[in-house]
Amino acid sequence: MKSDFPGAVPEIPVRDLTAAEAYYQNNLGFSLDWGGEELGLAGISKGNCRMFLANQEFRKEYGNVGPTLTWLNLGSKDEVDELYRVWSASNAKLTSAPESKPWGLHEFTAADLDGNLFRVFYDFGTPERAKDA
Repeated sequence: MKSDFPGAVPEIPVRDLTAAEAYYQNNLGFSLDWGGEELGLAGISKGNCRMFLANQEFRKEYGNVGPTLTWLNLGSKDEVDELYRVWSASNAKLTSAPESKPWGLHEFTAADLDGNLFRVFYDFGTPERAKDA
């Protein structure tokens, strides 16, 4: 049986849901879709990317602890570089600058207020390897 999977929706553990919502909106450009402190969970999105922000009370039953690392796969090196510029201008926490790595990824890393990491990348190596095969 062959199934197509939808895009994964990570649950990002946060200490203060209100502060996390503000950071994701103001610094990373996400929209708040629903949720809040009373639920302990919020849905955020940016384009086709969806994530949940979950506070400790919401997560305790499931044992989801952080920090987490989420990979964001963009469509080109230019998109990676542009997102870095946008996030840099918004004072997002950037832990590395865009760089083309020897393993075929053009990437940078960003963090949120709780130390969760986002590795933003474009995979230029796979198409190059496919040409050589």
